[in-house]
Amino acid sequence: MDNMNLNKHISGQFNTELESVRNQVLVMGGMVEQQLTDAIAAIHDQDLEAARKIVANDHKVNAMEVAIDEECTRIIAKRQPTASDLRLVMAIIKTITDLERIGDVADKIARMLTKNANKPQPPLVSLENMGRRTIKMLHDVLDAFARMDLDAALAVYKEDDKVDKEYESIIRELMTYMMEDPRTIPQVLNVLWAARAIERVGDRCQHICEYIVYYVKGKDVRHTKADELTILLGKE
Repeated sequence: MDNMNLNKHISGQFNTELESVRNQVLVMGGMVEQQLTDAIAAIHDQDLEAARKIVANDHKVNAMEVAIDEECTRIIAKRQPTASDLRLVMAIIKTITDLERIGDVADKIARMLTKNANKPQPPLVSLENMGRRTIKMLHDVLDAFARMDLDAALAVYKEDDKVDKEYESIIRELMTYMMEDPRTIPQVLNVLWAARAIERVGDRCQHICEYIVYYVKGKDVRHTKADELTILLGKE
Protein backbone atom coordinates (compact mmCIF):
# COMPACT_ATOMS: atom_id res chain seq x y z
CA MET A 1 0.00 0.00 0.00
CA ASP A 2 2.90 2.35 0.72
CA ASN A 3 3.96 2.07 -2.93
CA MET A 4 0.58 3.48 -3.93
CA ASN A 5 0.99 6.50 -1.63
CA LEU A 6 -2.34 5.75 0.01
CA ASN A 7 -3.40 7.89 2.92
CA LYS A 8 -2.92 6.50 6.39
CA HIS A 9 -6.16 5.99 8.25
CA ILE A 10 -7.09 5.98 11.91
CA SER A 11 -8.80 2.69 11.09
CA GLY A 12 -6.20 0.05 10.32
CA GLN A 13 -9.06 -2.14 9.15
CA PHE A 14 -9.80 0.33 6.35
CA ASN A 15 -6.22 0.02 5.12
CA THR A 16 -6.55 -3.74 5.23
CA GLU A 17 -9.77 -3.63 3.21
CA LEU A 18 -8.23 -1.40 0.53
CA GLU A 19 -5.16 -3.63 0.35
CA SER A 20 -7.33 -6.73 0.04
CA VAL A 21 -9.48 -5.38 -2.78
CA ARG A 22 -6.42 -4.11 -4.63
CA ASN A 23 -4.84 -7.57 -4.41
CA GLN A 24 -8.04 -9.14 -5.71
CA VAL A 25 -7.85 -6.90 -8.79
CA LEU A 26 -4.32 -8.11 -9.47
CA VAL A 27 -5.38 -11.75 -9.07
CA MET A 28 -8.25 -11.18 -11.49
CA GLY A 29 -5.87 -9.45 -13.88
CA GLY A 30 -3.53 -12.42 -13.78
CA MET A 31 -6.39 -14.77 -14.60
CA VAL A 32 -7.47 -12.60 -17.53
CA GLU A 33 -3.90 -12.35 -18.82
CA GLN A 34 -3.61 -16.15 -18.80
CA GLN A 35 -6.97 -16.54 -20.55
CA LEU A 36 -5.93 -14.09 -23.27
CA THR A 37 -2.51 -15.74 -23.67
CA ASP A 38 -4.17 -19.14 -24.06
CA ALA A 39 -6.73 -17.78 -26.55
CA ILE A 40 -4.07 -16.22 -28.79
CA ALA A 41 -2.11 -19.48 -28.73
CA ALA A 42 -5.27 -21.51 -29.41
CA ILE A 43 -6.25 -19.52 -32.49
CA HIS A 44 -2.70 -19.69 -33.82
CA ASP A 45 -2.41 -23.45 -33.24
CA GLN A 46 -6.10 -24.23 -33.90
CA ASP A 47 -6.09 -25.98 -30.52
CA LEU A 48 -9.70 -26.96 -29.81
CA GLU A 49 -8.94 -28.57 -26.45
CA ALA A 50 -7.32 -25.36 -25.19
CA ALA A 51 -10.27 -23.37 -26.53
CA ARG A 52 -12.71 -25.53 -24.55
CA LYS A 53 -10.73 -24.97 -21.34
CA ILE A 54 -10.86 -21.21 -21.88
CA VAL A 55 -14.64 -21.31 -22.26
CA ALA A 56 -14.96 -23.50 -19.17
CA ASN A 57 -12.88 -21.08 -17.05
CA ASP A 58 -14.58 -17.84 -18.12
CA HIS A 59 -17.05 -18.01 -15.22
CA LYS A 60 -14.16 -17.61 -12.76
CA VAL A 61 -13.32 -14.18 -14.17
CA ASN A 62 -16.98 -13.18 -14.10
CA ALA A 63 -17.31 -14.31 -10.48
CA MET A 64 -14.27 -12.28 -9.45
CA GLU A 65 -15.70 -9.16 -11.07
CA VAL A 66 -18.95 -9.57 -9.11
CA ALA A 67 -17.12 -10.25 -5.83
CA ILE A 68 -14.80 -7.25 -6.17
CA ASP A 69 -17.64 -4.98 -7.22
CA GLU A 70 -19.67 -6.04 -4.16
CA GLU A 71 -16.68 -5.43 -1.89
CA CYS A 72 -16.20 -1.93 -3.34
CA THR A 73 -19.89 -1.17 -2.83
CA ARG A 74 -19.61 -2.33 0.78
CA ILE A 75 -16.55 -0.14 1.35
CA ILE A 76 -18.32 2.92 -0.04
CA ALA A 77 -21.41 2.30 2.09
CA LYS A 78 -19.54 1.47 5.29
CA ARG A 79 -16.46 3.72 5.12
CA GLN A 80 -17.81 6.59 3.01
CA PRO A 81 -14.33 7.27 1.58
CA THR A 82 -13.42 10.71 0.32
CA ALA A 83 -10.73 12.29 -1.89
CA SER A 84 -8.02 9.85 -3.01
CA ASP A 85 -9.59 6.87 -1.26
CA LEU A 86 -12.83 7.33 -3.18
CA ARG A 87 -10.86 7.76 -6.41
CA LEU A 88 -9.07 4.47 -5.71
CA VAL A 89 -12.32 2.58 -5.17
CA MET A 90 -13.82 4.11 -8.32
CA ALA A 91 -10.65 3.26 -10.31
CA ILE A 92 -10.92 -0.34 -9.10
CA ILE A 93 -14.58 -0.61 -10.10
CA LYS A 94 -13.81 0.70 -13.59
CA THR A 95 -10.70 -1.46 -13.95
CA ILE A 96 -12.47 -4.74 -13.17
CA THR A 97 -15.10 -3.89 -15.80
CA ASP A 98 -12.41 -3.58 -18.46
CA LEU A 99 -10.65 -6.71 -17.23
CA GLU A 100 -13.89 -8.68 -17.46
CA ARG A 101 -14.39 -7.48 -21.03
CA ILE A 102 -10.85 -8.53 -21.94
CA GLY A 103 -11.74 -11.92 -20.49
CA ASP A 104 -14.80 -11.91 -22.77
CA VAL A 105 -12.49 -11.43 -25.76
CA ALA A 106 -10.60 -14.61 -24.83
CA ASP A 107 -13.88 -16.45 -24.30
CA LYS A 108 -15.37 -15.36 -27.62
CA ILE A 109 -12.24 -16.26 -29.58
CA ALA A 110 -12.31 -19.69 -27.96
CA ARG A 111 -16.02 -20.11 -28.73
CA MET A 112 -15.39 -19.17 -32.35
CA LEU A 113 -12.82 -21.96 -32.58
CA THR A 114 -15.11 -24.56 -31.01
CA LYS A 115 -18.01 -23.45 -33.22
CA ASN A 116 -15.91 -24.20 -36.30
CA ALA A 117 -14.54 -27.45 -34.89
CA ASN A 118 -15.98 -29.48 -37.76
CA LYS A 119 -14.14 -27.37 -40.33
CA PRO A 120 -10.84 -26.27 -38.78
CA GLN A 121 -8.91 -23.78 -40.87
CA PRO A 122 -5.70 -21.96 -40.05
CA PRO A 123 -6.09 -18.16 -39.99
CA LEU A 124 -5.50 -16.50 -43.36
CA VAL A 125 -3.18 -14.06 -41.59
CA SER A 126 -1.29 -14.43 -38.33
CA LEU A 127 -2.80 -12.64 -35.35
CA GLU A 128 -0.02 -13.82 -33.05
CA ASN A 129 2.17 -10.71 -33.20
CA MET A 130 -0.68 -8.31 -32.47
CA GLY A 131 -1.94 -10.68 -29.81
CA ARG A 132 1.42 -10.83 -28.06
CA ARG A 133 1.65 -7.04 -28.12
CA THR A 134 -1.73 -6.70 -26.41
CA ILE A 135 -0.81 -9.39 -23.86
CA LYS A 136 2.31 -7.37 -22.99
CA MET A 137 0.21 -4.20 -22.73
CA LEU A 138 -2.09 -5.98 -20.30
CA HIS A 139 0.82 -7.33 -18.25
CA ASP A 140 2.49 -3.92 -18.09
CA VAL A 141 -0.68 -2.01 -17.22
CA LEU A 142 -1.39 -4.42 -14.37
CA ASP A 143 2.13 -3.78 -13.12
CA ALA A 144 1.53 -0.03 -13.42
CA PHE A 145 -1.75 -0.42 -11.54
CA ALA A 146 -0.04 -2.36 -8.74
CA ARG A 147 2.39 0.54 -8.24
CA MET A 148 0.11 3.35 -9.46
CA ASP A 149 3.04 4.34 -11.67
CA LEU A 150 2.25 7.24 -14.02
CA ASP A 151 5.36 6.77 -16.18
CA ALA A 152 4.60 3.09 -16.72
CA ALA A 153 0.95 3.88 -17.46
CA LEU A 154 1.92 6.49 -20.05
CA ALA A 155 4.30 4.03 -21.75
CA VAL A 156 1.49 1.47 -22.05
CA TYR A 157 -0.90 4.14 -23.31
CA LYS A 158 1.44 4.96 -26.20
CA GLU A 159 1.81 1.28 -27.19
CA ASP A 160 -1.76 1.20 -28.46
CA ASP A 161 -0.72 3.14 -31.59
CA LYS A 162 1.42 0.15 -32.62
CA VAL A 163 -1.52 -2.22 -32.07
CA ASP A 164 -3.74 0.00 -34.21
CA LYS A 165 -1.20 0.00 -37.04
CA GLU A 166 -0.92 -3.79 -36.97
CA TYR A 167 -4.70 -4.05 -37.03
CA GLU A 168 -4.92 -1.78 -40.08
CA SER A 169 -2.30 -3.90 -41.83
CA ILE A 170 -4.27 -7.07 -41.10
CA ILE A 171 -7.46 -5.51 -42.47
CA ARG A 172 -5.73 -4.58 -45.71
CA GLU A 173 -4.38 -8.11 -46.08
CA LEU A 174 -7.79 -9.66 -45.42
CA MET A 175 -9.49 -7.36 -47.92
CA THR A 176 -7.03 -8.57 -50.54
CA TYR A 177 -8.00 -12.19 -49.85
CA MET A 178 -11.69 -11.39 -50.27
CA MET A 179 -11.19 -9.52 -53.53
CA GLU A 180 -8.97 -12.21 -55.02
CA ASP A 181 -11.13 -15.14 -53.93
CA PRO A 182 -14.73 -14.51 -52.75
CA ARG A 183 -14.86 -18.08 -51.44
CA THR A 184 -12.65 -16.96 -48.54
CA ILE A 185 -15.22 -14.40 -47.31
CA PRO A 186 -16.68 -16.54 -44.46
CA GLN A 187 -13.21 -17.33 -43.18
CA VAL A 188 -12.07 -13.72 -43.62
CA LEU A 189 -15.01 -12.50 -41.55
CA ASN A 190 -14.05 -14.83 -38.70
CA VAL A 191 -10.44 -13.67 -38.73
CA LEU A 192 -11.53 -10.05 -39.06
CA TRP A 193 -13.77 -10.38 -36.03
CA ALA A 194 -10.97 -11.96 -33.98
CA ALA A 195 -8.53 -9.23 -35.06
CA ARG A 196 -10.97 -6.53 -34.03
CA ALA A 197 -11.53 -8.18 -30.66
CA ILE A 198 -7.78 -8.34 -30.02
CA GLU A 199 -7.37 -4.71 -31.08
CA ARG A 200 -9.99 -3.72 -28.52
CA VAL A 201 -7.83 -5.25 -25.77
CA GLY A 202 -5.34 -2.45 -26.42
CA ASP A 203 -8.13 0.09 -25.95
CA ARG A 204 -9.14 -1.56 -22.67
CA CYS A 205 -5.54 -1.32 -21.46
CA GLN A 206 -5.58 2.38 -22.30
CA HIS A 207 -8.69 2.77 -20.19
CA ILE A 208 -6.89 1.27 -17.19
CA CYS A 209 -4.04 3.73 -17.78
CA GLU A 210 -6.62 6.53 -17.59
CA TYR A 211 -7.90 5.20 -14.26
CA ILE A 212 -4.35 5.25 -12.89
CA VAL A 213 -4.02 8.90 -13.90
CA TYR A 214 -7.41 9.61 -12.35
CA TYR A 215 -6.34 8.10 -9.02
CA VAL A 216 -2.89 9.70 -8.86
CA LYS A 217 -3.68 13.12 -10.35
CA GLY A 218 -7.41 13.43 -9.77
CA LYS A 219 -7.86 14.24 -13.47
CA ASP A 220 -10.31 12.65 -15.89
CA VAL A 221 -8.27 12.06 -19.05
CA ARG A 222 -10.70 9.88 -20.98
CA HIS A 223 -10.69 10.41 -24.77
CA THR A 224 -7.24 12.04 -24.59
CA LYS A 225 -4.65 11.39 -27.28
CA ALA A 226 -1.26 10.02 -26.28
CA ASP A 227 0.65 13.19 -27.15
CA GLU A 228 -1.89 15.34 -25.28
CA LEU A 229 -1.63 13.07 -22.24
CA THR A 230 2.15 13.33 -22.32
CA ILE A 231 1.92 17.13 -22.19
CA LEU A 232 -0.79 17.07 -19.52
CA LEU A 233 1.36 14.92 -17.24
CA GLY A 234 4.47 17.00 -17.90
CA LYS A 235 6.30 14.00 -19.35
CA GLU A 236 7.59 15.63 -22.55
